[in-house]
Amino acid sequence: MDKRMKLLIYTAAANMLLSMMAIIIRSRKRKRVVRREGIKYGPMDERDRIRIEYLDTRIWGNNILCVDMLRLRRDSFFRFCKLFRDRALLEDTIHMSIEEQVAMFLHRVGHNVRNRVVGANFARSGETVSRYFNKVLHVVGELRGELIKAPSLDTPPKIAGNHRWDPYFKDCIGAIDGTHVRASVLKNMELSFRGRKKHATQNVMAAVDFDLRFTYVLAGWEGTAHDAVVLNDALERENGLRVPQGKFYLVDAGYGAKPGSLPPFRGVRYHLNEWGNNPVQNEKELFNLRHSSLRVTIERAFGSLKRRFKIVDDATPFFPYQTQVDIVVAYCIIHNWVINDGIDEFVLGPNEVINENDDTSSGVPRDHAEMVHFRQGLAD
Repeated sequence: MDKRMKLLIYTAAANMLLSMMAIIIRSRKRKRVVRREGIKYGPMDERDRIRIEYLDTRIWGNNILCVDMLRLRRDSFFRFCKLFRDRALLEDTIHMSIEEQVAMFLHRVGHNVRNRVVGANFARSGETVSRYFNKVLHVVGELRGELIKAPSLDTPPKIAGNHRWDPYFKDCIGAIDGTHVRASVLKNMELSFRGRKKHATQNVMAAVDFDLRFTYVLAGWEGTAHDAVVLNDALERENGLRVPQGKFYLVDAGYGAKPGSLPPFRGVRYHLNEWGNNPVQNEKELFNLRHSSLRVTIERAFGSLKRRFKIVDDATPFFPYQTQVDIVVAYCIIHNWVINDGIDEFVLGPNEVINENDDTSSGVPRDHAEMVHFRQGLAD
């Protein structure tokens, strides 16, 4: 075959290939032109009207409904939403207001329900519920620096002038304790998260002032971690807990006597329900009684969280672990906002608190001689 014949064959093959490509391109264009018309829905404004009417009557229609569904009183809920709107942390969308976004978040954490339950209650898809849950969780976390602040260094009003505590506790700036929050972790991690409870928990350490506000929160430690270990971690972190010189926090016996931490005497009656009608017998019992009557503040704060947010204690959460940690911090932020805003009906009275046993499962921490001497001086 000569070169002329080969050239003709190659030319014919190329023309055929170009023709086939042209046919394919025209076919695809034709398909795009005759694409099936999308499904038409009802008018969105009517659907939105029905949804708003439902929210107004069944979610935040009055205080009883609002507390039942969202765990906040009606006025507090709307002021909370206004805070997000004024700070431009959240924004209304075409079909969803800030109030509905926050309401879905509060309903989910307040009752520990799954996406599909919130979606059914609010007539939203599971994807929508999940997306706005994460968005609201993030913006609540943005308020941490403003709402979880270090306590005042002045003598707390609860102590000043009260003969039971002043001048003995005039330099006390709050109380520290840990609580165990139910956790959901991978099977191979469960053993390290199953401490004093039969189920997996995270050990959450917090400090509160005597107005029941959280002033520091450290969440995420495994349930088997000793309270003293968690406290040491809080003190060593770059932006961790700071105890000013000459000030101290009240702690339970599991933390030990350390600079800035004042526990009760061991082996001596302590919790308020142990006293009954039996009077104190000596200076150590008197110290423990006064110490307990002050430190009960943090038990009341934790009790408020567990009463308001069922996800804290009632059932296994449905979130990734890091989200569970973020949610615990969000609880404390919301709690502080409610305390600042007014009365909190979820706060227990001092006589309603059920004290957890002191955690000494990992041994007794070594006491610091200076704080032991200081404690004895107060008792005397």
